[in-house]
Amino acid sequence: MDTARILLLDAAPGELMARELDRLLGHGLEVTLNLRRVADHAGARDAWGDRVEFTDFDAFDESALTAATVHGAQGYDALKSRAGVPLRAGFLAAATDPALVRPLRVIGRAGAGTDHVDLPAAARHGVTVTHTPGSNAGAVAEFALAQLLALTRDLPAHNATAHRGVWRAPAAPAAQLSELTLGIVGLGRTGSALAGRAAALGMDVQGLSRQHRAREPARPVRSLTALLTTSDVVSLHLPLTAATRGMIGRAELALMRPGSILLNTARGGIVDEQALADALRDPGHPLAAAAVDTFAHEHAAFESALAGLPNALLTPHVAGMTRSAMSTAALHCADHIAALLGDRPDGIPVVSA
Repeated sequence: MDTARILLLDAAPGELMARELDRLLGHGLEVTLNLRRVADHAGARDAWGDRVEFTDFDAFDESALTAATVHGAQGYDALKSRAGVPLRAGFLAAATDPALVRPLRVIGRAGAGTDHVDLPAAARHGVTVTHTPGSNAGAVAEFALAQLLALTRDLPAHNATAHRGVWRAPAAPAAQLSELTLGIVGLGRTGSALAGRAAALGMDVQGLSRQHRAREPARPVRSLTALLTTSDVVSLHLPLTAATRGMIGRAELALMRPGSILLNTARGGIVDEQALADALRDPGHPLAAAAVDTFAHEHAAFESALAGLPNALLTPHVAGMTRSAMSTAALHCADHIAALLGDRPDGIPVVSA
């Protein structure tokens, strides 16, 4: 077969797109770029029109995604996703139809999470799923630390009142970080990166891992209950799986210390958003505030029971969006896809069902 073809559902943003396209083309791949999330369509066409093909569709619309991928019975050997476009069973069946000239063989995610892919369906249809674990660990850890600092010092409220021309002194002095215990749920690359940064600022850090052992500087905690009842700030750093979906619900929130804070930069489905919203509305609840960067429904489908709550700091899934993290993810993802298409799987991170 001639040169493998790849469809970029969403290229790296800004100037990073050029580096990503150069890397893919350098691997000898034929590239089709979806312009829907590209800021400068005309500039992209002028710069790359003689080297790549273009399309323009909403990848979050499954019918549009399927039509673009099937592409008149031509198909693509690989897809690359950055923003977590849902790739479900129906789409995977259509994209791997043997009648296509190029049935889909590889899905690449420029990021760590792959919960947007129906992994059992991908396995059934012979599609290999690769990702870039750890590429944004430092970025997400920094963001969680920023959330922590913003809420422990009540920065959103002070900012809002100052903009209204009101001089608002705190009712009581805030605690310094060295007075607080941080509980980290999930001590993989990101959780461990946060532990190191928080400990350097003087926090007492404890953690819960799936193997029930912690890495320095986090002290090990044997259960989620033990962590929730002994932490002033709880930060989540877990993948979304059947085991972690709904892990933090009403019962778990009720266990938290009075005046505590919850941080979620992991996945929205880990936390019951309605239960969290109800807790934040209740002045008698031990939970004082929460910072949430990931939601059960995102992008055009975004909605949350947390919207409008003054003690909920909400951001649109941007924790990992730094230049360094996104460049690493995009380039590593390009390398992984090329290696898998070239039947060179050794050392390439692959996600199984």
